Amino acid sequence: MSRDPQVDLVLVHMTPRYVATGVDPNDLQRLAQRIERWDDWCRVWSEEGARHAELAVEAAKGGRQVTAAEANLRASIYFHYAKHLFAHDPDQYLAAHRRMLACYQAGAAGADPPVERISIPFESTAMVGNLRRPTRAARPPIAILLPGLDACKEELHAWSDAFVRRGLATLALDGPGQGETAFELPITAQWGKVIGAVIDVLERRTDVDGRNVAVVGQSLGALYAPLAAAFEPRIKACVSNCGPFDFGPVLPTMPHASQETFRVRSHARTLAEAHEIARGLTLQGVAQRIECPLLVVFGAGDKLIPAAEGERLARAASGPTEFVVFEEGNHVCFNISYKFRPLTADWTAEQLRAKPKSP
Repeated sequence: MSRDPQVDLVLVHMTPRYVATGVDPNDLQRLAQRIERWDDWCRVWSEEGARHAELAVEAAKGGRQVTAAEANLRASIYFHYAKHLFAHDPDQYLAAHRRMLACYQAGAAGADPPVERISIPFESTAMVGNLRRPTRAARPPIAILLPGLDACKEELHAWSDAFVRRGLATLALDGPGQGETAFELPITAQWGKVIGAVIDVLERRTDVDGRNVAVVGQSLGALYAPLAAAFEPRIKACVSNCGPFDFGPVLPTMPHASQETFRVRSHARTLAEAHEIARGLTLQGVAQRIECPLLVVFGAGDKLIPAAEGERLARAASGPTEFVVFEEGNHVCFNISYKFRPLTADWTAEQLRAKPKSP
């Protein structure tokens, strides 16, 4: 029996992302061999996640807390990828989502530096973020990290590492339509208000410098970040990594699983309604309001979002702007994470004048 083409399509697009964010390449090879039908995707990934969660339990019983934390964080990313494009099956999605959160929280305290889960009041509910602070930094500047359409704050752990090592605190955020907040709040274009609410919380803290904040986004989050910078003047710098300038024309060209994920996370009843919501996600007539320093990063080989979208943003913004295109880069440049992560973290640290962590 030939394999479901949906499985091959996702693996072709996503394999560099899986490896860059913590999936062991050998595990991935075995997973790819086991999954024949798209309906098996979540189950097989969840079984692999459970195997790593059990390794964490065994390590903890032996008093090996570092090993336990590493295994739990690894299990978390496997459960995340079990459900990240599986919105059509709410029961399996929710089960994998809950295991992802549980494993991440189990590993969070043993991470270096540790992770603090914080709540940000917004509208009638709250958003959730994972805060990390570099050790021995009294009040570091902070980068707010925004995931993309099918990502979540837990996926950004490896990217957070790059910022923390350069003296920045990070807040990986599940905003409206993202991660666990998506169950309560749909996708929105009001990212100035979203990040404004986050900064309000950060400014009240004494362990980070809430008046020295950058916003950093990838994929659809790389549209949200400049939307925030256009309307929230307290943002000191902005990074947009492979984001659309005008999402309305882009969404219909994306794989069906991505379109269905957008439908679910926008709380739309139909794809037609989702496409209408997508047309409201645009920087047209807005980007010129961006006056803070802006870094736009793209991969020329991006098959999901054309690099021309980044060029439109770089040309339209009013403040100092850098536009970097990696010729070999794919979507989010996951296939060259050793280039995009240092670039985005170094640039942000320079804008916020962070002090790098001592070796």
